[in-house]
Amino acid sequence: MLAEISRTRGSRSAALSGQLGVSGASLRRTLAALQEAGLVERNPGYGHPLRPEYVLTARGHRLAPAVAGVLEAITGHEDVALRKWSLPVLAQLSRPRRFSELRARLPAAGPRALALALKDLQAAGLVRRQLVDSYPPSAVYAASDAAGAAVRAASALRGA
Repeated sequence: MLAEISRTRGSRSAALSGQLGVSGASLRRTLAALQEAGLVERNPGYGHPLRPEYVLTARGHRLAPAVAGVLEAITGHEDVALRKWSLPVLAQLSRPRRFSELRARLPAAGPRALALALKDLQAAGLVRRQLVDSYPPSAVYAASDAAGAAVRAASALRGA
């Protein structure tokens, strides 16, 4: 959404909904969250109260290039990469990590959500799972070569 608002230099709700293919309720929730985060605001120079236009704040403008970089890096894998926990997981895989390390770094993700994200990313070819022959056996997750650009872009987004 940030990349689209940046690209159009401001956009109305209906245009965003059509361009992004999201429902009105989902769009309202996302815009409210972006406003709360200080990334988006209603355009103060646009006067129609029932059809507000949204523009990026200064913080949103700083973040928009990193978001565009992430979108470019995940081209072809949008269906998996844009799920709730996929990008946070990829951002953590700048080096190989065990499941417990990922859980510690992403405390808001429940174990089931994290396991599903890893499984989906692995099925898409973005994550490799390697079993470590130890006692007890453990698995190490690493970004695949195909995910290298996405990991760098997601890490840059985290730091932006």
